[in-house]
Parts: sequence; structure tokens; C-alpha cells
Amino acid sequence: MRYSNRRWAPFCAAAALLAALPCWSATDTVSGAWQNHKLTFNYFGFTTLYTCDGLEEHVRQILVHLGARKDAKVSAAGCPGPFGTPSRDASVRLDFYTLAPVAEGSDAVKARWAPMELAPHRPSFVGDGDCELIQEMKDLITKNFSLRDVDYRTSCFPHAVTIGAFEVKGQALRALSNPQAG
Repeated sequence: MRYSNRRWAPFCAAAALLAALPCWSATDTVSGAWQNHKLTFNYFGFTTLYTCDGLEEHVRQILVHLGARKDAKVSAAGCPGPFGTPSRDASVRLDFYTLAPVAEGSDAVKARWAPMELAPHRPSFVGDGDCELIQEMKDLITKNFSLRDVDYRTSCFPHAVTIGAFEVKGQALRALSNPQAG
């Protein structure tokens, strides 16, 4: 009996698709607990100016991208320039939750260590002009998120947008599902 290659094509395509999907086993999951962080940082930018609304949304997107819960609250003050124009400086208040590894318990959240990258256009909402913001957020990110194998590089120059001037890579502890509230 002779077999046609056309007969096997759908099976081969399905096998290739399954092989490309990430595989996590039960041993890849860890237990985590949500920890609340309330803090303030100051942003001062020579190159990129933000409105309060723009800065709040941008910082919130970065926090959630790094694994914070989706209910993160960000409030910026002092950033509207004259006549509502963007400003060079702002005080940014944050109230957000991140996961920390814990021994398994009743309040534990299933989580895993996941690759994390923050660089121009990775994710798409971050651009080359965000170098100063990423530089200002370094302590906030490295001290308030559970990260490992982190490489945090910034080389910002005032009044200049430099292509590829920052990159943050490593692994972040992320919930297997990121709920709105804890």
C-alpha cells in the first residue's frame, strides 16, 4: 500500500505547532504570595517629557509587564507644565502588588519564573525615548519585584534619544494568572 505525503501534512503541521509551544510541568510551578508596595519616586527627564496622565499610564504598563497585579495604582503630581504641556519632572506615587516566593500554604498563588525583557519596542509600548524613565525606575524595579539573573543596562544621554540605550533582561516571578485583585 502506498501512502501520500498529503495525508501526513496535517499531522506534521500539528506536531510542529505543539513542539513550538512552551512546556511547563508541575515542577516548574512555585508558590508565591502577593506583597503590597507603597512608594514614591521622582522622575526628571531632559529628553522625554510626560503629561501626568501619560506618565501614570506608562509606569502602570511597565509594572504590569514585569508581573505586578493588574490593579496597580499610579498617581503623578507636579507634571503638568504651563498650559497643560508635558513637564520635565514629576513625583510618582505607587501602590501595587508583586509576587514573592513562599512555602506552599493556603494563601499561596501558583507562579513560575518567566523570561522578562524591557527594551525599546519590547514590549511595544516602550520606546527609545524611555531611557531616562527606565533609569529612574531601577531601584523601584530591582527592589520590589522577585527577579533573578537580572541584567539592567542603561546608557542615557541628556537631550538625545539614543537607539538601544537600555535593556533589562532576566526572569520575573509571575502568577500563572494575573488577577485584578488579590
